[in-house]
Amino acid sequence: MSLRPPGVTPAGRGRAALTVLAVLALVIGGYGLSRADAGLSTRQVTVDGVPLTEVRADDGAGAVRRPGVVIAHGFAGSARLMRPLADTVARRGAVALLLDFAGHGGNPAGLPGAGRDDTASRGTLTHDLAVAVAYLRGRPDVDPTRIVLVGHSMGAGAVTRYAAGHPDIAGTVAISLPDGGDLPDTRPRRLLLIVGGLEFPAFRATAEATARRGSGRRLVVVPGVEHISVLFAGRTHREVAAWVGGVDGTAPRPAARLVPAGLLLLGFGLGFVPLAVLLTGRSGRRPGPAPVAPAPAVLAVATAATGLGVLLAPVLPTTRLPLAVGGYLTGFLLVTGFLLAVARHVPLRLFGTGPAAPAAAGGSVPAGGRTPLRPVVAALLLTGYAVVAVAVPIHLGLTWALPVGARWWLLPVVTVGCLVFLAGAELLTQGRSWRYAAVGALAVPALGGAAVVGLAPGFVLLVVPLFVVLLGWQAAWAAVLRRAGAPRWAPAVVGAVLLAWPVATALPLS
Repeated sequence: MSLRPPGVTPAGRGRAALTVLAVLALVIGGYGLSRADAGLSTRQVTVDGVPLTEVRADDGAGAVRRPGVVIAHGFAGSARLMRPLADTVARRGAVALLLDFAGHGGNPAGLPGAGRDDTASRGTLTHDLAVAVAYLRGRPDVDPTRIVLVGHSMGAGAVTRYAAGHPDIAGTVAISLPDGGDLPDTRPRRLLLIVGGLEFPAFRATAEATARRGSGRRLVVVPGVEHISVLFAGRTHREVAAWVGGVDGTAPRPAARLVPAGLLLLGFGLGFVPLAVLLTGRSGRRPGPAPVAPAPAVLAVATAATGLGVLLAPVLPTTRLPLAVGGYLTGFLLVTGFLLAVARHVPLRLFGTGPAAPAAAGGSVPAGGRTPLRPVVAALLLTGYAVVAVAVPIHLGLTWALPVGARWWLLPVVTVGCLVFLAGAELLTQGRSWRYAAVGALAVPALGGAAVVGLAPGFVLLVVPLFVVLLGWQAAWAAVLRRAGAPRWAPAVVGAVLLAWPVATALPLS
């Protein structure tokens, strides 16, 4: 005798469990983010076009002069990415000031030569940094003789060059310094060099060479972290706080925003499953069409398409888009997606018996030739859900994720590139989830290899880890949509938004 209540299926119970888990993750994550600022006050201003964020402790210190710390992000970073470091030094009694360099975060101005360490780029970075230093020196509770600069990657290069030319800077922290060869042996004074143990060897070699060339310099290698995670390591925060000085405070909490934001991402990710079923009104597997070719043939054609994509992307007009790295990436996705779609109708027929048989269930077009309205509305609502799911957690807990300036028109352009790529993958694989995921995964070594051999900008290597996560995320959601009987174009549309939003809002404007 079954104890299952009438009308309740195992699948229904599974969706109910996912709903509960999603709500719990969203509630806990939202609460965690709401408490991340506890004991701190924040003030945002824009000075000479540079967005600045001022962070200090609510400790009632009044007119007591505090150390001032300017914190500069790296390439494709933002003030929000560096916020945990600001929280750490602020809780130790300093006044922290974060800035968005030109082309980054909430700064709509373009960065000349973004991605290239040339004179124009350096001049802009120096200007923005000088604006931040001057503003911080003018704050009534900041000791102008105790200004410390902290920078990561591109920002590390900017702060060390600035401090080398301004001996009144009391101390400098360079995290993941890309190049220190042009620094004088005697400046900047009091230089702390931090590098992750898992970073590219060139970063560690630079830090070691720079530390050996002068007095008053200290090198710290943080084990087990790479170029980005070094910013969230407890050792990094303790070293920075000690270098800045101030009063002893609470232990650093570098993940105070990162973990709750991760819970929000988890909640939105899990919540997509029951929401897709609720909106489409279907819960069973949609019988897929038979493949037109063996799996090895599909993967071979996809490999050829991605190879041609990395070769042709550098000569496309998309490289002139004012989005560093994003122009090349958009061109690659457009070319590869087009070739995948063409291959579905031409070369693969040599390996199979022709086009696949039509699906027998959800996603098909009725005999009258009209697409049902409900699946279309559901797909559009889920696309909006995808925007919220990717933008809100990233913006609140990791880095800037809102369009400003030229990003408003770059966002749909990048989305079209992602849409063509994902639609081509969907056509080539006929919605077979594991093949679809494999085709998307082929883009990762293709882009990485192109960057290594010089076909793509070197900074593509920094985008690849994010791209891996986003491709896996959208592949999982695409499988959910297919099972829920969504229109055949829905996985590509929802996935395109998921891929394009972080790319268009995080990569630097040039």
